[in-house]
Amino acid sequence: MNTAALDTLANQLGTDALTTLLRLCPEIRTASQTQQEATCAAMRSAAKATIDQLIDDAQDAPGVSHIAYQTAVLNLAHAGIKVLRAA
Repeated sequence: MNTAALDTLANQLGTDALTTLLRLCPEIRTASQTQQEATCAAMRSAAKATIDQLIDDAQDAPGVSHIAYQTAVLNLAHAGIKVLRAA
């Protein structure tokens, strides 16, 4: 996968993961800036492994790559939710 395509994938994945986080965990809106930053840091920390898994899954089963993508979105959102709710 070329760099531009990977950047596009990562940006869209990040946007969708943040949107999912907001929908599943609306308390992020009233969390302190420190809690919000920790939540985002957890999501960033999980991003490389999540993207690698997404690419592997999509290559192994291209017919269900949309499910692999949604799984990646949920994995990133969950990483953030775990940190936010642990505070």
